[in-house]
Amino acid sequence: MTSPVRRARAAVTGSRSALALSGMLAGMGVLHFAVPGPFDTIVPKLLPGSPRIWTKASGAAELAVAAAVALPATRRLGGLAAAGLFTAVFPANVQMAYDWRNASRLKRAVALGRLPLQAPMIGWALAVRAGAGNGTSDGAGSGAAGGGVG
Repeated sequence: MTSPVRRARAAVTGSRSALALSGMLAGMGVLHFAVPGPFDTIVPKLLPGSPRIWTKASGAAELAVAAAVALPATRRLGGLAAAGLFTAVFPANVQMAYDWRNASRLKRAVALGRLPLQAPMIGWALAVRAGAGNGTSDGAGSGAAGGGVG
């Protein structure tokens, strides 16, 4: 019988979790190219160059990280890269919250609500990395995560 803690750990470190993270990253990466306008508006104004360049670069990064997380052979590195990416895009979320400070109540709630969500996303990426642990083909790793559950 598996303990609830072990099952919970396996849920965020297993290959299904990695594929969910990969799918989310891929979806957002595609949106950066398909509908770049909203992303352009949240590029911090302090960054040099055109916001569109930053939108495309972050979209390409999300697609690359999605691929790394999806593949068991690169999942460990992909999880770390995803955590780094979620950290790197945090200033855009801050920019959005600042820019929408006088917007409608709903827009302000969305902008402010995104800020604390970065921490669990970083945690999810690091859990996927930890689950990839020893490079097993299912991406679940071994040890505390409960082995081949995923």
